[in-house]
Amino acid sequence: MTTHPVLINGEWTASSGTETFQATNPTVAEALPDQFPVSPWGEIEQAIHAAAEAAKQMRGWPGARFAAFLEKYADRIDARADELATTAHQETALPKDGRLAGIELPRTSNQLRLAAAAAREGTWATATIDTATNIRAMYGPIGPVVVFGPNNFPFAFNGISGGDFAAAIAAGNPVIAKGHSSHPNTTRIFAEEALQAALETDMPPALVQLIYRCDHADGAKLVSHPMMGATGYTGARSAGLYLKEAADKVGKPIYLELSSINPIFVLPGALEERCQDLAEEFAGSCLMGTGQFCTNPGVVVLPAGEAAEEFIAAVTEKFNSAPVGTLLGEGVQHSMASGIFALQSAGAHVIAGGESGGGSGYSHQNTLLKVDGAKFLADPEGLQTEAFGNCSLLVIAEDIDEMTAIADSLEGNLTGAIYSDTGGCDDDVYDQLAATVRPHVGRLLNDKMPTGVAVSSAMNHGGPFPATGHPVFTAVGIPASIHRFSMLQCYDNIRPHRLPPALQDQHPGGGMWRLVDATWTQADV
Repeated sequence: MTTHPVLINGEWTASSGTETFQATNPTVAEALPDQFPVSPWGEIEQAIHAAAEAAKQMRGWPGARFAAFLEKYADRIDARADELATTAHQETALPKDGRLAGIELPRTSNQLRLAAAAAREGTWATATIDTATNIRAMYGPIGPVVVFGPNNFPFAFNGISGGDFAAAIAAGNPVIAKGHSSHPNTTRIFAEEALQAALETDMPPALVQLIYRCDHADGAKLVSHPMMGATGYTGARSAGLYLKEAADKVGKPIYLELSSINPIFVLPGALEERCQDLAEEFAGSCLMGTGQFCTNPGVVVLPAGEAAEEFIAAVTEKFNSAPVGTLLGEGVQHSMASGIFALQSAGAHVIAGGESGGGSGYSHQNTLLKVDGAKFLADPEGLQTEAFGNCSLLVIAEDIDEMTAIADSLEGNLTGAIYSDTGGCDDDVYDQLAATVRPHVGRLLNDKMPTGVAVSSAMNHGGPFPATGHPVFTAVGIPASIHRFSMLQCYDNIRPHRLPPALQDQHPGGGMWRLVDATWTQADV
């Protein structure tokens, strides 16, 4: 069986490694025929050195050059849309038409184009000029970036096409993509188009490189290498924290998206007003995509009473009657079962589902668990275990004070939602609860499930630890997401002709806004 090559410094090269792996078709739980390499350290180091040289070559290049690459790449991705969707469906079991081709691929090429627009316009760099002191500063590229993509978004978060990739390129950095072993063929197609786009836009051959897999120790060496600038990672908490420890020891920035249970709080008035509608909305959100979203609602906090019992009965019926979807792989199935067992061990009991299987291939029954608020507060850590997949925990609180105490016991989350009565009868208790929820979540929602993550400049797809490794930064939302892969560069008393164009007295053009003597302007100094 032939092993696919890796992409190093513009060349598809046979891997020097001896270990290989195969992806699996989750629907039938069988290995796919293509074989991919596990890259040894020597091969990874070649990519690092090539990326470092590319970073030197690109230093000082205008954003328009990176924009041209991103736009060409987006066009080439769109041209292979059907092949990408077919391949990703085979590797992940995600629906081809309703999800991959119709939603996720257009989102992916769109965010590449949004990153291109930000790179070309340039305001993201926050060019700042103080004429009195002749000190000037702006954000510039940080150096080679490695991006680790997750299993659940083979396009929009892929290490070689997703939001982290787009932000790193827009900031002016070369990228080493570490593919996910769940969808290597999908990633290979992206790499082919990225290389071609780089050649067509006269970029360095090492602008984009790809390794499919490496062992954990080599991953740690990669993120902490002296030549690396930063890392973007989306995936499991344990692996992410392992990489973070290595990067932190040597002061290398690493931006992690790890885990989140995305709590939903339903206030009494909302439950009385629209109980059945809320049950429908929640069940649809939790079971969408077999629950494999990082913003899946994993905990719902309800006030005790008849309306809560009505809600629980309605949701239980929907979970029992809904078809069981296919999970992304065997690891996800095992992880979900382990998470459910941990929740049970902490005091929750199953009211729907609870067993592995029930669908095609890798699957687990649609599962609901229930616990009272006092038990939750007795072991908040255990009852916040993430069971990634089509599963959620219902927490029944005695009153608003207990709901608030539950909110105060939460770990950091990507999102948190509060449902309240449309007539305003929940407003007083809303204020009390929202003030407690706010510091525990990156994105606060009202009367809306958190599952969708809009590609918007105002979006925050981040939050306090352990949702991410740092609460200031977002993985979605341009231009904010670009700053992760940049460094603040200050110029003190530099001769005018030696300054970057964005910091010279004459405006560089392209619509950039600059902060000159504390005033935002598009004029010359």
